Amino acid sequence: MSSISEVPVRTAVVTGASSGIGRATAAALTAADFRVIGTSRDSRSVADPLPGVEYRDLDLASSESIRSFAAAVSDLEVDVLVNNAGESQCGPLEELPADALERLFRLNVLGHIELTQLLLPSMRARGEGRVVFVGSMLASFPLAFRSSYVASKAALKGFATAARLELAPFGVHLTTVEPGSIDTGLSDRRTKYIADDSPYRRAFTTTVAALDTKESQGISADRVAQTILRAATARRPEPLYAVGSRAPLVFAARRLLPRRVIESVMARSYGLS
Repeated sequence: MSSISEVPVRTAVVTGASSGIGRATAAALTAADFRVIGTSRDSRSVADPLPGVEYRDLDLASSESIRSFAAAVSDLEVDVLVNNAGESQCGPLEELPADALERLFRLNVLGHIELTQLLLPSMRARGEGRVVFVGSMLASFPLAFRSSYVASKAALKGFATAARLELAPFGVHLTTVEPGSIDTGLSDRRTKYIADDSPYRRAFTTTVAALDTKESQGISADRVAQTILRAATARRPEPLYAVGSRAPLVFAARRLLPRRVIESVMARSYGLS
C-alpha cells in the first residue's frame, strides 16, 4: 500500500488581527489552510476571537515586544508575514504634534520593518517566503490633511518596492496591497489634530466629512483580505495590488494625465475646490 505524504502546514503572521482588514485577512488565510498567528497589543482583550487563529501579544511601538514575539515564532518557519497594524491620523501639517508623528511612524512603519528584518533570515535560508505590506491608495493619490498617514504608507511601499529586488533571488517576495475606501469603522478611530482657532478648520472639516462618507460607502474588509491572500499565495506576486475606489480606472488615469490634473480632481472630490 502506498502512503500519502502530508502537505506541510503553512504558517502566516498577521499583525493587527483583532479587527478590520487584519481580522478579515486572518479569516481568509485560515480558510486557505494556513496556521495563522494574529497579533494584538493585548491578545486577551480580543473581542469575538476567530476560530483557528492563535492570538499573541505584539506592541509595534516597542522593540522589546517585537524581539520577544519574533523569538517566540522562530521555530515555526513563518511562510507569510502580513504587515497590517497601524494608526490612521489626520490634521494640518502645521499643527501635527511631534510626538504624534513619531508614534505614527513607529507603529505604521518602523515597527513593521523591524519585525520583517527579524523574520527574513529564516525565509531567506529556506528559499521561500512572502511579506505583504498593507498600504493605502492615498500613498498613490495623496490627500490634504492626511500628510502624516500618506507619508507612512508611502514609506512602507518604498521599503517593499526597493527591497523586493534584494530578496527575490532568494525566493522571498515582498509586495504592497493598497486598499481604497474601506468600510471598517475606521473613521471612528482616526486620530485628529486640529486647533480650535485653526485657520485650516473649515477645509479640514470639509475634507474629513467627505473622507468619512467615502469610507462608509467603501468596499468590505473581506474583499481586501482576498486581495491580500492572492498576493500572499501568488507564485510571483506583483509589486503592487490596488483594490477598491475604482482602482483600475484611477491608476490608468494617473498614468495618462498630468500630475496637476490628478491633484485637482482629488481636491474637488473632497470639496476643496
